[in-house]
Amino acid sequence: MEYKSPLLALLGIVTFIFWSLEYWKVFQTALVTLPKAHRSAFKISFRGLLFAMGTLAFGFISYSLTQPRLPHKFSPSSIEVNDIVLCIDVSRSMLAEDLKPNRLEVAKEKIRQFAALRPTDRISVVIFSEKVLTLLPLTTDPTLVDQVLSDISIGYLGSGTNIGDALGLSVARAVNSETKNKVIVLLTDGVANVGNLTPMQAAEEAKKHNIKVYTIGLGTDGDAKIPTGNSFFGKQYQLIPGGSIDYKVLKDISNLTGGKFYPAKSEKALQEILTDIQSLEKTEIKVQNQIVYDEKYFDYLLYGVALLVLVEILRRLVVKEVA
Repeated sequence: MEYKSPLLALLGIVTFIFWSLEYWKVFQTALVTLPKAHRSAFKISFRGLLFAMGTLAFGFISYSLTQPRLPHKFSPSSIEVNDIVLCIDVSRSMLAEDLKPNRLEVAKEKIRQFAALRPTDRISVVIFSEKVLTLLPLTTDPTLVDQVLSDISIGYLGSGTNIGDALGLSVARAVNSETKNKVIVLLTDGVANVGNLTPMQAAEEAKKHNIKVYTIGLGTDGDAKIPTGNSFFGKQYQLIPGGSIDYKVLKDISNLTGGKFYPAKSEKALQEILTDIQSLEKTEIKVQNQIVYDEKYFDYLLYGVALLVLVEILRRLVVKEVA
């Protein structure tokens, strides 16, 4: 048995307390029209019985307010989905301020907007720098996806840009899915310089499993500054040269897998990927949802109300009680 609103039982209990005070005429003198010789004995026995019946009636009513229900059956249903793995670079260069406030924050904002437009898709989040990490396995919970994306930060995966292993892990996250359309969105601002797999080896694995990879090279062509801390003279920066994104490898990855490459040199450029992926054909899959319940609250409410009405009728017709 499940209870949808257990706290609502308090409403029935409070009502019962007020009814009890009125029933026993706590704040007023009650009169009956029975013959004097029988009044006392009848009042003790019959009024006590009626009160017990009223207590039971309010018990039924209070229980009904909790909205008890029994799971009746499991009903299969179908939903249409894509599996999308968001593979995001969190190397230190993503703090560069050529995009405002910095590359990482712009990427997070746009990717969160993208994920919000895919409420029925299953989304996974992989982040990488020197090391790679799955922040979120495939899920259809849009609230959880948004929270995980908003919490992405820099600094705990080492130094370097491990595009190959990150793409390989993303492929592994999508490969066992039953959906037809599997997509990886790879966002980076650098060049692969560490890792066991090369980017193209990982791309070959994606192609083998029919997984499209959309690649995004994030950053302007000019030099950019990365904040390194504060000093007496103000905020300190490290200069990184422009054009440090490996556009050729990103294009090769997307071409090999049937995806598309995006040079995102501005915040607006990131919006293009939203339009392209919106047109993907979805795959229908079966899910099990418990959607049918046997609602029990009406039965208990009916018993309680009927019994309470009977009590009130007997009070007036048999006991002939008046205020």
